[in-house]
Amino acid sequence: MTDTLHIVGGGMAGSEAAWAAAKAGLDVVIYEMRPRVATFAHQTGKLAEMVCSNSFRSDDSEQNAVGLLHWEMRAAGSLTMEAADANRLPAGGALAVDREGFSQFVNDRLRGLPNVTVVDEEITALPGEGHWIFATGPLTSEALGRAILAETGAERLAFFDAIAPIVYADSIDMDVVWAQSRYDKGETEEEQRAYLNCPMTKPQYEAFIDALLAAEKTEFHDGETATYFDGCLPIEVMAERGRETLRHGPMKPVGLTNAHKPDEKAYAVVQLRRDNALGTLFNIVGFQTKMKYGAQTQVLRMIPGLENAQFARLGGIHRNTFMNAPTLLDGEMRLKSRPNVRFAGQVTGVEGYVESAAMGMLAGRLAIAEITGRRLPPVPATTATGALVTHITGGADAKTFQPMNVNFGLFPPVEGLKAGRRGRRDRYKAYTDRAKADWQGWLDAGA
Repeated sequence: MTDTLHIVGGGMAGSEAAWAAAKAGLDVVIYEMRPRVATFAHQTGKLAEMVCSNSFRSDDSEQNAVGLLHWEMRAAGSLTMEAADANRLPAGGALAVDREGFSQFVNDRLRGLPNVTVVDEEITALPGEGHWIFATGPLTSEALGRAILAETGAERLAFFDAIAPIVYADSIDMDVVWAQSRYDKGETEEEQRAYLNCPMTKPQYEAFIDALLAAEKTEFHDGETATYFDGCLPIEVMAERGRETLRHGPMKPVGLTNAHKPDEKAYAVVQLRRDNALGTLFNIVGFQTKMKYGAQTQVLRMIPGLENAQFARLGGIHRNTFMNAPTLLDGEMRLKSRPNVRFAGQVTGVEGYVESAAMGMLAGRLAIAEITGRRLPPVPATTATGALVTHITGGADAKTFQPMNVNFGLFPPVEGLKAGRRGRRDRYKAYTDRAKADWQGWLDAGA
C-alpha cells in the first residue's frame, strides 16, 4: 500500500483516525501545528491533549448512549478507549482519566509506529489531491478557517466553550468536605468515594449566586455573539437563567450525605472530581466559567471547603467553530466540493471527546476502504456511531444545526416499547442490545 493518508490535527479525532489507518498498514502523516502555533486552551504539543474536562462521561453501555459509544469503540479496537482504560481514575459510574497519562499514552503509541510521521506544521489550505482527513477540532486556526469558508461558500457557525477550574488537593479543607459519589455509585469503595463534596446552606448558596452574577466577566470582541453549547454552559450563564438553575444542575444536593453532619441536608453541593492519578488535582465539576481570573478566585473561595483553595488552572472561555456539516459533507464524511478531503471530530458538529474520537475512527476506516479499493457498508443508524454520522451528514436540519452529544433521541425508535419515563429503562436496554448486535455485524462484515 503506497498511498499515504494525511491527517490534519492531532487531537482525539485525528489520533483515532491515524491509529485505524496505521494498524491497517497505511502510511500516515499527522500534521499538528502545536506547539509551534499555540491555541488558547492547549498547554502542550502532545497528541490527544485533553483541554476541558477529564471525563468521558458515563461508561454504562446498557442505559446510556455515551456508554454505548464506549462499548462500540472498544469493540473496534479504539486507541482512545485503550488509553482511557489504562489511565482510568475512580469516578463512580463515569469514565474519568488522568489527563496527562492519557495524552502520553496516545502520543507514545502513535509516535512509536514506524508508518506514522508527526509533522509540526500548520496546514492553511485545502489540498486538491491525495487522501486527507481534516480533524482540526473546535480551535481550527483562522487561516484554515478562511480556506474552508472560501471553499464552501457557507457561513461557518460558532459557539463559545468554557473551561472548568482545577484545584490543588492539599488546599481543600477536608474538615468541611467529604468524599462520596452520588448515591454511592460504583462497584468499589474507591469509586463510591470518587468525588469531593462541598455543602452549602441556603444563605451560602444565595450569597454565592449574588457574587456570581455580579462578578466581572470576559468580554467578547466586536461583532461576536455568544452562542453556547448547552452541555458546556458557563455557571454564570446558568445562574442568569434563574437563581435555582445551578441547584438543579451541577450543584444539586441529591444522593449525598454529609459525612461530617449526617443529620443536616445541604441546600446545594459543589462536587470536585480527581483530575490526575496522584490525586493532587481536582476539577470543579460543571463549573465552566467566563469570569475574569481575579473574580474567579474571590467567588470560588466562597464555596465551603475552598476558602483557601489554590488553583492549578483557572477557568477560561474560547471560541469554538464548527461547520454546517449536513450541507457540506456527503454520507462518507467527504467535502462535497472536494471529495479527496474528509472532515472528522468536533469541527463537524459533534460535541464531546468520545464523540469526536468516534468520528475520527469512522473517517479513518472510510479512508482505508477508499485507498484499498473497497467500499464499506453504511454504518447502521441503530448504533451510536451510526446515529452520530447520520446526524451530521443529513439527519439534522441544516437551518438549525447545532453541536450534539450522542443521545438516544438520535436513534430510530424500537417499536412496541412503552413511551415515557416509566418505560425508559426497558427502552434504553432495547436500544443498546440492538446497537451492539448491529455494530458487531457491521464489524464482521469487513469494517
